[in-house]
Amino acid sequence: MKSIAKETLIGIILGISLFTYSIISETDNYLMFVSLPSLLMVLGGTIAAVMISFKFEHVKLALKEFRGILIPQNINPATLYEEVENIIYWARIQKKEGVMGLEKEVQKVQDPFVKYGGELVVTGYRGDELRKMLTNFAETTYERNIIGSHILKAMGNFAPGFGMLGTVIGLIIMLDQMGNDASSLGKGLAFALMTTLYGVFLANMFFKPAGEKAKQKQETLKFRNLLVTEGFVLLGENKDSMLIQDMLNSFLDTEYHFSVIKK
Repeated sequence: MKSIAKETLIGIILGISLFTYSIISETDNYLMFVSLPSLLMVLGGTIAAVMISFKFEHVKLALKEFRGILIPQNINPATLYEEVENIIYWARIQKKEGVMGLEKEVQKVQDPFVKYGGELVVTGYRGDELRKMLTNFAETTYERNIIGSHILKAMGNFAPGFGMLGTVIGLIIMLDQMGNDASSLGKGLAFALMTTLYGVFLANMFFKPAGEKAKQKQETLKFRNLLVTEGFVLLGENKDSMLIQDMLNSFLDTEYHFSVIKK
């Protein structure tokens, strides 16, 4: 079972709880805040808008990112420390066993970026050429994946707009009933206000925060890939493990810096 990002879960629970408390503290008629037509107007319109604006595979990526907001980021200072530790270890292997020893280690790797970098080093790419290829890999991976964040933020912009559209529809219904039974005006007014409420709530409670979290996730991955890139460039130049340690320490939080290691 996957772990849950506790801070995200706490934020969602806190936001919904405060929203609910503000309702129950002022009225006993809680059900008047439940409106399926209003919800369908906002959600349906938002999804339709992103389907028009973006490719279907990109929309699926965004929905996947949205479902993943409760999954904690798998890159953190501790994992970055492990990445550096692996590169230092590979530097020692290369010193002792040469490229053949390094190749055996690369074959064990599952991560696509690290595997690609290791294969380039084993192939014989060095210096700026190696850095350019790995940087391109990191940049293009970021650009492909960040589209999910863009779409979630677009949903955050679309939702209030469809909430306002629902408001206009509700007002038209209300005005149409003004010449008839005045008691029927409430239905149109309720629909008008509820769509705006749902649009603003969904945008600011879910879509925009999810977009920001998806962006942070991709930026963290990009940072990690650039760290690994520098490590592979040093590895490709057959630098001493001590030098690799000191160079890569500049990427890490100070509490995760490597101390002097054995050569």
